[in-house]
Amino acid sequence: MNFPRAPRSTVTYEPHLPTAPDATPLESEVFQRRFFIEDVFPTIDAGRFPVKRIVGEPVDVWVDVFRDGHEVSAAALRWRRDGERGWRTAPLVPVDNDRWHGTFVPIELGRHVFAIEAWTAGFATWRRDTLAKQKAGVDIALDLKEGRALVAAALPRAGDAAGRLQAALNMFDAAGDPRPLLAEDLAAAMAAVEPRPDLTWSQAFPLMIERPRARAGAWYELFPRSQTDSPDRHGTFDDVIARLPDISGMGFDVLYFPPIHPIGTKNRKGKNNSLKAQPSDPGSPYAIGAPEGGHDAVHPQLGTLADFRRLVVAARGHGLDIALDFATQCSPDHPWLKEHPDWFKWRPDGSMRYAENPPKKYEDIVNPDFYCADRPALWQALRDVVLFWAEQGVRIFRVDNPHTKPFPFWEWMIREVQAKFPDTIFLSEAFTRPKVMKALAKLGFSQSYTYFTWRTGKDELSAYMAELTRHPEREYFRPNFFVNTPDILPVHLQSGEPWMFKSRVALAATLAGSYGVYNGFELIEHVPVPGKEEYLDSEKYEIKPRDWNAPGNIKDYITRLNAIRNANPALLQTSNFAFAQVDSGSVLGFVKESVAHDNVVAVAIALHPGAHDVWFHFGDMRIGPEGARRPVRAVENLVTGEWRLVEWGGVRLAIDTQRDPAVLLRCVA
Repeated sequence: MNFPRAPRSTVTYEPHLPTAPDATPLESEVFQRRFFIEDVFPTIDAGRFPVKRIVGEPVDVWVDVFRDGHEVSAAALRWRRDGERGWRTAPLVPVDNDRWHGTFVPIELGRHVFAIEAWTAGFATWRRDTLAKQKAGVDIALDLKEGRALVAAALPRAGDAAGRLQAALNMFDAAGDPRPLLAEDLAAAMAAVEPRPDLTWSQAFPLMIERPRARAGAWYELFPRSQTDSPDRHGTFDDVIARLPDISGMGFDVLYFPPIHPIGTKNRKGKNNSLKAQPSDPGSPYAIGAPEGGHDAVHPQLGTLADFRRLVVAARGHGLDIALDFATQCSPDHPWLKEHPDWFKWRPDGSMRYAENPPKKYEDIVNPDFYCADRPALWQALRDVVLFWAEQGVRIFRVDNPHTKPFPFWEWMIREVQAKFPDTIFLSEAFTRPKVMKALAKLGFSQSYTYFTWRTGKDELSAYMAELTRHPEREYFRPNFFVNTPDILPVHLQSGEPWMFKSRVALAATLAGSYGVYNGFELIEHVPVPGKEEYLDSEKYEIKPRDWNAPGNIKDYITRLNAIRNANPALLQTSNFAFAQVDSGSVLGFVKESVAHDNVVAVAIALHPGAHDVWFHFGDMRIGPEGARRPVRAVENLVTGEWRLVEWGGVRLAIDTQRDPAVLLRCVA
C-alpha cells in the first residue's frame, strides 16, 4: 500500500524520560532513544516552514512510529495554536508496516504546530500476550496477577474511568475469572489512564491555517482612476462603487487595485512610458509619494480615506474582497526621502540612485535600502503600512516584486501582520527563478504568481501542472494563474482572436484554484507595443475609460465560467489534480476532485483553433470518498446539462473553438 510520505529527514526528539543520576551523556542518549518517530507527513524542509491548510478542514498526518522489541507501541497526535500552552490530542492509528495515521481539524485561523508522541503500551502488551497464551492452552494464573497489578496501579490516576477499573478488579477478585481483565472496554479505559513509559516526542511541526480565499478566488484587476466616462475626468472611489455590481455579476470575488497613493511629480512618466510628461498626464501609480503623503495616504483625486472605507464596505456587500498592491518603492517626492534620507542609496556625486533593472531604468521611483544602517526602523515602517491598510478593512495584499527584497523581511513582516490579522492573505508577484518563487511561498506568501501566462503548449502545460501539484510544492505553493496583467500582454493574445481569449481564461479558471484577469481582457483588448509583450497606450501612464459592454466582449463567457467554478468545489483547489489521456496534441484533458471527495470535474480545453473530435479516457481512475472509490460511470455537461454514460473507459467529445474551446463535465461514480 502507498501512504503519503515526506522526504526522509533527521528528526530531533524532546525526551521525557528520567535518566540515571550518574549516567554519562552517551548513556543518557542511548537510554532516551527508545522510539523512532520519522517520515512525518505533511512537513516542509523537515519542519523549517509551515504547511498550509484551510480552516475547518481535516489535517491528515502520517508518520512512522516504531521501537525495539515486541512490546505494543502507542502514539498520539498533539496540536495547538502557536503560542498556546496547552496541547489538544487526536488519536493515531497504526495502518501498515509501522505507518500511523491521524486527523485533526483546526477551527481557528493562524499559525499552529503539531507533534507526535509515542510510548510503550504496557497493558496492551500484557493483554495481547495473555490472550495468546490462553488460546494456546498455557497456564495464565501468574499473568492474571500481573494484569491485576497493572490495573490497580492505574486506579489512582483513572479519574472518570476509576469506576470501570474498580469494577474489573472486583469481578476478578470475586471469582478469579480472567474475562473482566481481558475485556476490550477495560483495555480502552487503561489506554487512556495508564502510565506512559518510554514517552518520546517528535519536534513540533509548523502549520498555517488560512481562510478559503487563500486557496481559491477569481481576481479582477482595475485602475480606480480609469473608472470614468472621460479621459479628462479622474475616476474616484465612488466610480468604483458604481462598477461593483458589474464585477460581482461576472462572478469575481477579489477586486484588486494597483497602488492608490499620491503620485510623485519629479521625473513623472508620460504616456507609453515616455520620459517627458505633459501637465495632464497622471503618472504611474507605482511612483508612490508626494507632498500629500506616502504609503499610508490616498491619492486626493480618488477621494478620501473615508471614501475608501465606504468602498471596502460596499465591496463586501457584493461578495468582493478588496486587494491592495503593496509596493515598497517611492517617488523622489515621497516624504520619507526628506524624513529618512539614510533609508535610501545615494551615488558618489550626491545624486539619487533610481531604480534599475539593467538595461531598464525607472527614473520616477527609488527603492529603499533594506540593509541600511537604520533597517529596523525601515522594516517597522513598511510593516506599519500594511497594518494601517488592514485596519481600514483590507485583508488581501498583492506584493510587488518581493524577490528583490530580503527573504528575512517577508518572513518577519507576514508573521507580524498575521499575528494581529490572521485572515490576511499575501500574493507574491515574483516572475523570477523557480526556486526563489518557491522560497517566497515557504516564507509565508499565501499565493504566488506563476509562469502560466507563458505556458501555451500541451506538453509545457502538462509539465508545469505536474510540478505545481507534486509533493512538497502542493503543501505550500498555491498558484494564481493570471491571464494578463498591466505589464504583460502575452503574444498569444495579440492577434485578438476571441477563441484564444476564451481558451486562456478557461485554462486559468479550471487548472488553478485562484486565477485573475486584468480589466480589458473581457473586451478582447490586444494591441501591443510593436515587438513587445506590453499594451500600447498602457493604463499605467494614462486614464483609460472603457465601454464595458462594447460589442464582441466575452463577459457572458467569463460569468458562466465563474458560476461553474462556484458550483463545483473541485475547481476551487489545485492539488487534487490528475491528467486524463486525450488522443490529440491540441486538447488538454484533466480531472479535479474536491478536498472532500464529493465533487469531481473533468475538463477538456482546445489549445489550437478549429474542430476537434477527441476521445477523453478516464483509464483506471477512481473517484469518491476513501474506502468507496469507484470508476467514473457517467458525466454531466456543465454547460448544456446533457448526461452521458462512460463507455470503454471514456467519452467522445466534439469541440468547436468558434463556439466554445472548453468542455466541462461533472463526473459521478
